[in-house]
Amino acid sequence: MKLHEELLRPVPFRSIEQEALLNLLRIGDQLDNRLSRLFREHGLTLSRFNLLRNLILADRPLTCGEMGQRMLQVVPAITSLVDHLEQQGLVERTRSAEDRRVIHVRITEAGRRLAAETMKPLEALEQRLMGELDRDELLRLVELLDKTRASIAASGETK
Repeated sequence: MKLHEELLRPVPFRSIEQEALLNLLRIGDQLDNRLSRLFREHGLTLSRFNLLRNLILADRPLTCGEMGQRMLQVVPAITSLVDHLEQQGLVERTRSAEDRRVIHVRITEAGRRLAAETMKPLEALEQRLMGELDRDELLRLVELLDKTRASIAASGETK
């Protein structure tokens, strides 16, 4: 279904740029809703899961600054995110021996288990959500989204 039909829009979009941008916003909202529901079922949020996965992928403790650079979404309060995960027993903080101001965060075994048990339903959801596209279409979509992110970066707009 076309976006203007889905939104019951009585007038055409002002421009193709507006239509593309509104499509991205609509899709982003739909993806966020579906992913949030899945993560809630596991006692997580997208940001908390993303932080756990980044710790697993790094295979070493990370500082809050390093985690901020690796997040999918801009998270203004990494410390608060770590606080919640630490309260759940999913991560631990340790102070650097070289520089006492630096705090390293590492994932616990409980955090690894929760991330691992969330991966199967996440992979199934990814398949369902992207199931209408074949491999070539997905590759083209990724290429176009990469180009869109580059265009946003080149626009000079701040995060």
